[in-house]
Amino acid sequence: MANLRRGEIDAELGGRRWTLCLTLGALAELESAFGSDGLPDLARRFESGRIRAQDLLAIIGCGLRGAGHAISDAEVALLSTPEGLPGYVRIVAELLAATFGPVTQEGAAFPPQPQKA
Repeated sequence: MANLRRGEIDAELGGRRWTLCLTLGALAELESAFGSDGLPDLARRFESGRIRAQDLLAIIGCGLRGAGHAISDAEVALLSTPEGLPGYVRIVAELLAATFGPVTQEGAAFPPQPQKA
């Protein structure tokens, strides 16, 4: 079961429940994949709302690997969601919100803001 305090989420992919987490290693992998100049640059990229299918694949793949699953992007590309494309978008949105903080009208909070009790 996912622990949101650690930035984890649960998602259904390929008929199975998976835990995803963008660990520091997973974020470094995303920085490299997107040619990003650090975490603030990566956050701005996600805030822009211009996400390609390849981006969804990379983010989901990194989230799965960050949670400890040994899975390649090629294998991730074969996994379906019950909701189709909106399902992939929802998974990525939830994962980014769990990682970078709550999404506001201005975009994801970065650095993450402490949660109020």
